[in-house]
Amino acid sequence: KMISQLHTFLVVFTFLLPSLTDGFTTINTSNKNWKLQVKSSTDDAPLLTNQGLLKRDRYVATNRFAVRSKKGPKFEKRWATRKSRLAELDGFKYFHLMRRVSLNDDGTSSYDEGDSKNGSNMGNYVSYTIWEKKSDFSAWRKGDAFKEAHGGTSISAFVSTMISSLRVLKGAPKPAFYDGLLHQSVVPESIPEAVDGWRNVEADGVNKLPEECFVACNQFFVTSSNAKDFENRWAKRESKLKECNGFIAFTMLKRDYGAKGHGIVEFDENTEPTYVSSTIWENREAFEKWRTGNAFKQAHGEKS
Repeated sequence: KMISQLHTFLVVFTFLLPSLTDGFTTINTSNKNWKLQVKSSTDDAPLLTNQGLLKRDRYVATNRFAVRSKKGPKFEKRWATRKSRLAELDGFKYFHLMRRVSLNDDGTSSYDEGDSKNGSNMGNYVSYTIWEKKSDFSAWRKGDAFKEAHGGTSISAFVSTMISSLRVLKGAPKPAFYDGLLHQSVVPESIPEAVDGWRNVEADGVNKLPEECFVACNQFFVTSSNAKDFENRWAKRESKLKECNGFIAFTMLKRDYGAKGHGIVEFDENTEPTYVSSTIWENREAFEKWRTGNAFKQAHGEKS
């Protein structure tokens, strides 16, 4: 049995390189044995694994945070002013910081802070980074750039970072890593300014950063025995996302069970989604127009 859950976010801090759009996935279903064709200058290997599952297009690293009540602006400022050299690293494609929201009937959205008493505050902010390859991500995590970004250049810097985190976060963040499948995106009209490898954003720690785009994530709880059928279904579906006004990017995320590192706990498919669809839109209005339009109906097998 497959269960899905929709989560929505506002992106408050976006950073990307033009190479985000290096390769697009196109589907050829002209015969029973469906095939994938990916335009990519870096991956000439077979596009299916020996188990018949889709091979990754990208590698995606996320971290879910439980930000304390009324500490959102301070948390956002930490990201806006942190020392990072992501733009200078091999394989980096895209980064954004998401603030979870609830959708109101009047077309507005409200920050979904959650409740620390029942644990629903976990994931009220999520960081999301796309890498060309898993090896690129691993090289960053083991290198000096990671230490600089996380206050690990000295004992005093590390202690200062830990104290600051305790004041803003309720508990440790929860990392989750994914193989990015069926990636597609449009060419960005402009690229944010980078200063020493990081986005240049003004943040005062008092006011929330204005939203820059809207993200809709569907979480799917799929058993391993149904994984091939699930991926086959998504690969064969007719997608017209790139024809929709306001569409930016789509990636189907498949949980990387074998990921290792600090903070990673053993994966439990009963409590954690095995797949997550992530669609980035210019704003909520663009998302709603797609969800109520013919493109959505056709993609989901509904009559127009």
